[in-house]
Amino acid sequence: MFNSYKVNTLKFDPEECTGCGMCTKVCPHAVFAYQDKKVVLANKEACMECGACFLNCPTTAIEVESGVGCAAAMIKAALTGGPETCDCGCDETDKPPGCC
Repeated sequence: MFNSYKVNTLKFDPEECTGCGMCTKVCPHAVFAYQDKKVVLANKEACMECGACFLNCPTTAIEVESGVGCAAAMIKAALTGGPETCDCGCDETDKPPGCC
């Protein structure tokens, strides 16, 4: 089964990071952490690709294709512990972009 938490588009370049820590403040899943006066990618699998880190990063240290995954499906799976499905009723031919 596809698990969007393990397969996501998040990329972090520590060489480009200035250590401002904005990503640690805006990330709702603590994907980034502050260690030894540097930001580190602490939990990549927790990324739900919301894009908040990318939008708030003052450099090009972070790349993520926000909206790639189905946020509704990820949130529902996280809350229920069940499989990632949004139960949107879409079939394979009319899925909106970003839907599971």
